[in-house]
Amino acid sequence: MFLFNVRVYGILINEHGEVLISDERTENVSFTKFPGGGLEYGEGLIDALKREFMEETGMEIEVLQHIYTTDFYEKSSFNESQIISIYYLVRNLTQINLNIRTVCFDFTEKSIEGKLQAFRLIPIKKLQEKELTFKTDKVAWVEFLKIADKIQL
Repeated sequence: MFLFNVRVYGILINEHGEVLISDERTENVSFTKFPGGGLEYGEGLIDALKREFMEETGMEIEVLQHIYTTDFYEKSSFNESQIISIYYLVRNLTQINLNIRTVCFDFTEKSIEGKLQAFRLIPIKKLQEKELTFKTDKVAWVEFLKIADKIQL
């Protein structure tokens, strides 16, 4: 049996034109990605994204528009599943109350269930796709940049 792993992520741009990214370390693998995570059985994409943002950041969000859905094969870095990722532009409904870092992988908080996580805010024009770890995030970022000028943030 082949397994599919459905993931949902949010591209959050704050009022200063900065994008929120997450640096994480789990299972001795370090990576940089957009906030979000896995769909749970019985959950819709929007509900999953809102839950993931609340779990990771403590923020309530509003989903504004679809940005990208994986259209190529990508194997999980952690198991034998095929990754399908969906990206949305989101807006925070509650204040960003995170300990924002300026250095990649600056983990000073304690591990949550074996996972280290730190957040950074990077100006839209400065975030380069090479700074993101996974191919789907890189493609989603390029797709976002194609429409960024047309979006009312």
